[in-house]
Amino acid sequence: MQIAVIGAGDASPEEVEAAETVGYLLAQNGAAVVCGGLGGVMEAACRGAKEGGGRTVGIIPGTAGENPYVDIVVRSGLGHARNALVVGSADAVVAVGGAYGTLSEIALALTMKKAVFGVKTWEIDGVFPCLTPEEAVLTAVRAARLSH
Repeated sequence: MQIAVIGAGDASPEEVEAAETVGYLLAQNGAAVVCGGLGGVMEAACRGAKEGGGRTVGIIPGTAGENPYVDIVVRSGLGHARNALVVGSADAVVAVGGAYGTLSEIALALTMKKAVFGVKTWEIDGVFPCLTPEEAVLTAVRAARLSH
């Protein structure tokens, strides 16, 4: 099972903490973390996943610059277009905070009929708001398992 964690590269301390918890819990539930591979929410989710014994995939926009917690680097060279690969590779999506890049990933995920669970992120029809990282992970894992 692969779950994308999306959010801002320039994240607040609260978003970083939430993303690290999400990554850790996803790993503990047997999910690989897929993300954009850079800093902020992406790095925190990867760090958490590694601490939880999990695997991480970073689909980076260029050809270098991935965070140190990425196990598998996909050097897309696609810029923001790589967002489609991030959410397209996932069985479900967890959004933590985020700016316009996160908004584009949410839109792509919803267009692809992927379940999106949000922690303090964009309030959009189709995004399931979650009060805690734990709730986001539990519902995302359940949705991912049901999608198979």
